[in-house]
Amino acid sequence: MNKTVGLILIIVGILMLVWTGFSYTKKEKLVDAGPIQISADRQKTVGWPPYVGGIILVAGVFVFVASKRR
Repeated sequence: MNKTVGLILIIVGILMLVWTGFSYTKKEKLVDAGPIQISADRQKTVGWPPYVGGIILVAGVFVFVASKRR
């Protein structure tokens, strides 16, 4: 079980180091006056610092190695 958690953390850590964020488009209502609706597409960005991926990667390696010792 701990090996699996360690591998998942390692993979997530590597992915977070490679991709430092992503963006998506969200439709927002600007005006809603009865039958008239005006909406706009807004670009939203989700980002994280690269050191977070490094911390998760190191934690995954630690969990993976600790599970082998038992």
